[in-house]
Amino acid sequence: MTQAVLDPHQKIILDRFRALPAVDMRALPIAVARQTFEDNQRPWVHCPVPTGPTTELSVPGPAGPIRARLYRPAGDPATRVPLVVFAHGGGWTFGSVDTHEGTARTIAGFSGCAVLSIDYRLAPEHPFPAPLEDVLAAIAFARGGGLGDAVDAGRMALAGDSAGANLALGAMLALRDRGLPAPLTAALFYGCFAPIFDTQSNARFGDGSFLLGTANMRWYWANFLGHDDYAAAPPHAAPLTADLAGLPPLYLNAAGLDPLLDDTLSMSARLAAAGVRHRLDVWPGVVHGFLRLARELPTAVAALAAAGDHLRSALNQKT
Repeated sequence: MTQAVLDPHQKIILDRFRALPAVDMRALPIAVARQTFEDNQRPWVHCPVPTGPTTELSVPGPAGPIRARLYRPAGDPATRVPLVVFAHGGGWTFGSVDTHEGTARTIAGFSGCAVLSIDYRLAPEHPFPAPLEDVLAAIAFARGGGLGDAVDAGRMALAGDSAGANLALGAMLALRDRGLPAPLTAALFYGCFAPIFDTQSNARFGDGSFLLGTANMRWYWANFLGHDDYAAAPPHAAPLTADLAGLPPLYLNAAGLDPLLDDTLSMSARLAAAGVRHRLDVWPGVVHGFLRLARELPTAVAALAAAGDHLRSALNQKT
């Protein structure tokens, strides 16, 4: 096992997870694996900050309705607030608005923005570009006034964790390449930005003892792409390989004990080379997916507060 310095609260949580029977989600029928993922995440759903009302929605999508949930910040629900469109993580294979309820709601509370969380189509049944097209459909729905007058879609950001960060950045690139206006910023939490598995962070943390393993990432990427020819991943699916010029300012978050740490460090270097302003926060001692542990992990609350501050500042520059 790789030796690493764990955040004390993270160590307590991780020791508890390590004591549980190992489950190889790849070996389960996909419906069973997804239900297992949902069941495992349910006890961790938590929001440490006051928020406003929640609305269940259906967003028109390219293949039918997309389930969505809109979280309002605390305060008068008639007050016009900026919008964050949020894409959940789960390797493009798992996850939902339910598993990421705590993360999305907390972002609303800390940022003062409405947060639209969506259930995009999942792989392997719906490989790229289906998940990305669903995110773009949600953006178009919001820009078309689908969320009502109390949400200012002209002050929009994107956000996502892990696979959701990939989709958020892919959506930024797709909008740019289609000649459409970009959101004002994006908050990208421990993103998977290219199917590259020989990085230092994969070597140090990818054995599975820090929850996410490199073998699982290979499987997730093959699900997302629809094949395991990783070198053939198009730029909108693997943003680390894309031309990044012209993107708006971005916020990058990374976990210090994550096999995907180098994805974010490499993305930061590529953004700097492309002249894209960005902020990079690396949170030491925590593992991939740590934001969903906010019930017991103070670092997760601090990281969500930092992201909320960035979003609040970026989206209130335009009135």
